[in-house]
Amino acid sequence: MAAASQPLPEGRYGRTADQRADRKLKIIGSVLGVALLGVVGWIGYDYVGGQSVSAEVIKFKVVSAKAVEVHLEVRKDKGETGVCTLRALETGGDEVGRKDVRFEQRTGRIDEVITVQTTSRATAVDLVGCKSV
Repeated sequence: MAAASQPLPEGRYGRTADQRADRKLKIIGSVLGVALLGVVGWIGYDYVGGQSVSAEVIKFKVVSAKAVEVHLEVRKDKGETGVCTLRALETGGDEVGRKDVRFEQRTGRIDEVITVQTTSRATAVDLVGCKSV
């Protein structure tokens, strides 16, 4: 008597091709996920660690058609000297004044009011950036 042909039990004799493909996709996805996480971490560390001098415009006040006062808060290392660049803008967005301010104080946080001279009435103030020197 011939044995009746019955299908073999699923997964009993090793993995199927679908299971091998799923495992490869999981491994590739995990490797790409870890690589992406590493890149994002590196960019974040470089951004935070690379800025030794930073500042923020707290407020500004137009005091005349030729001047604007800017309240600036600067954060830096205690022994470092920094320079921040401010610019005053008119209604149309054109620059009407620019000033580089040097900070040599031996403190980590500085609050200072700075007067920027302008060629015409300013309506906004922009912090261009800060750097250590």
